[in-house]
Amino acid sequence: MGRVNARNRHIPAVLLAAVLWGTTGTVAHQAPSGSEQLVVGLSTFGFGGILLFALDTRVVLRTLGQRSLWPVLTAGTLGVVAYASLYYVSMKLIGVAVGNALALGSGPVWAAVFEFFGDRHTPSRGSAIASVITVIGVVLLGTAAHNGTGQHPIAGVACAVGAGCGYGLYSWAGARLIAHGQPSRAAMAGIFVLASVVLVPALLVSGLGPLTHPRGVLVLAYLAALPMAAAYLLFGYGLRHMDASRAMTLALAEPVVATLLATQVLGEHLGGQAWVGLGVIGVGLVLVAALERQATQPGDATVPQIV
Repeated sequence: MGRVNARNRHIPAVLLAAVLWGTTGTVAHQAPSGSEQLVVGLSTFGFGGILLFALDTRVVLRTLGQRSLWPVLTAGTLGVVAYASLYYVSMKLIGVAVGNALALGSGPVWAAVFEFFGDRHTPSRGSAIASVITVIGVVLLGTAAHNGTGQHPIAGVACAVGAGCGYGLYSWAGARLIAHGQPSRAAMAGIFVLASVVLVPALLVSGLGPLTHPRGVLVLAYLAALPMAAAYLLFGYGLRHMDASRAMTLALAEPVVATLLATQVLGEHLGGQAWVGLGVIGVGLVLVAALERQATQPGDATVPQIV
């Protein structure tokens, strides 16, 4: 019984990561006026990657020193760079709600694609149904909350779906590294520190602008330390025991948290469709959690196998 309970800790770990991610929109909204969303993204992931590296330098270097892992590390790095570059920009182009919904809602789909082609892994019928239910809830929530401020719908949708692809790619890469026997902290930190090699120079070229003000520094410090470093350590722990696509479906609790914070802190209002979307997401998350508890009984394996 103790073993089952210990393994089931990966479910609340992923949900807690989603809660931290859900605070990013509200916190980023507190950045000084004139702050560029691209710079916020580059800063969050660039500095967050350095922080992850600093937390466990020796183990991360050991992972980075294994040449056989570099193809997967490179794929994960490309995913992080794509996500960091496109996610915040998409929300600027088509609105926070829709950009968030498209990026996060498409993430599990992209992860399932990478699992199918990279691991020859096909999700079970139950997992597929739970994922579809949850993604539908995210779409309902996002479209209901859209206030029509987006002025570039085609470019915005392309950026959001591209961000979702990046999210799915680095999540799949992290799960694959863990399946190779790498510690979850080293797997996620290895991917993000390599991404920092690209993101930090790009940030220096772009310049921080108003984010150098005290309030901007506080915003960046929070985003890098908690929704980035801490949350991805929790997410990596979850990937030790479940497929990337299923973990990302659980992580769709993020838009629920983001929407509730927006209503309570930023004063945004929800209509009936949005509340229906929240309910549908809740049903999907309960189904995923139930499937995970069943899958992690002694003798079962949920970590994707390397072929």
